[in-house]
Amino acid sequence: MSVASKLAAGIPQSLLDELRAEGGPFEDDLLHSLSHLPKATQVEPRRAVLAMPEYHPPLAGRDALRLDFNENTLAPSPRVLEKLRSLTAEGLTIYPERTTTERIVAAHFDLEPNQVLLTNGVDEAIHLLACAFLDEGDEGLLCTPGFFMYDVSISMMTSRLIKVQADDSLAFPFERFIAAITPRTKLIIISSPNNPTGATVSRSHLLAIAAAAPQAVLMVDEAYFHFHGETTMPDAGKIPNLLVARTFSKAYGLANLRVGLLAGDARLIGFLHKVSSPYNVNGVALAVLPEALADQAYLDWYVAEVRTGRDRVYAALSELGIRHWKSAANFVLMDIGPKHKALVAAMRSRGVLLRDRSADPGCDGYVRITVGVEDQVTRGLTALRESLEEIAWTPAESILAHGKSEGINEYE
Repeated sequence: MSVASKLAAGIPQSLLDELRAEGGPFEDDLLHSLSHLPKATQVEPRRAVLAMPEYHPPLAGRDALRLDFNENTLAPSPRVLEKLRSLTAEGLTIYPERTTTERIVAAHFDLEPNQVLLTNGVDEAIHLLACAFLDEGDEGLLCTPGFFMYDVSISMMTSRLIKVQADDSLAFPFERFIAAITPRTKLIIISSPNNPTGATVSRSHLLAIAAAAPQAVLMVDEAYFHFHGETTMPDAGKIPNLLVARTFSKAYGLANLRVGLLAGDARLIGFLHKVSSPYNVNGVALAVLPEALADQAYLDWYVAEVRTGRDRVYAALSELGIRHWKSAANFVLMDIGPKHKALVAAMRSRGVLLRDRSADPGCDGYVRITVGVEDQVTRGLTALRESLEEIAWTPAESILAHGKSEGINEYE
């Protein structure tokens, strides 16, 4: 490091104290000369970290009906619980090896093992993609509103985060999005269905975007695939710059175990292996994941419950006069307007949690409700009617609050 670089980093207070203690004929002149330089009094992170956005998980507790985080609201497959009971104490002392489970997962999706990487939730998958494929000056391209962890991971690696805002319809802005691709675009992330809107992107549009940016990785986040049905997974390994992400936190009910999946071209997966820890997924998750995948009957039952419940939520919101958007996921976004915080608080007082999405761009006044199984939907809708009456909400309010959203970014 040059002398100039050392001085630019600041003068340690200990050095100034030593100079004063030593004294001498030039002490005053030297201290005066150094006074305009910054004093290094504490450790500072990289400038990119200082500039990064920050997410804030909820701190009020979630011991209630969880219609807020889009998790499975009931339980994982009984086969998962049975496998958990068979785990041994000695097994917990062993470092986890994901290779065997990755082979099982690859076969489940009709892929080769070298086309699959298991991750510590899709959160880690996003982080690994940013680390592996972005340098400062490269562009990461997103559509907003969207999952906030995309912003966090991309901003950690480059200041060139490009966001294309959806209009009031919340539909994916395909033409404007593809026009935003430049030669500097190196990572594109698209969720289909989208969180928090529930909007989808057609397979043809996704493949067109991949073709328009051969120099960039396109990650399609299919966290909510099961509640929609259309997928690009059959294209994984065939389109050289396509990676498909799946989580086992939603329909499969394994959110607490933190396990996700990236699938795609073996060359890209190889780069991700280089930046991934060899023990990134815990052994409990690796042990139960094959059981969750094998129980198709349970998965089909839970998804059917959610799809039926989603229709009930649509009908109730229409009856109540609440503007909302059709969703291909296990949640529905609704426009409450200025009383969005009051509604969330009133619902919490009745033991039902909702997610206020007003901090998302273009979502001022919007609240999201997760769809659970039949009795949970009934409880949620009963509480919603009572809460709307308590806060004296009227349908006219749902069109009063639109514009730039401000607030704290909250996870999920």
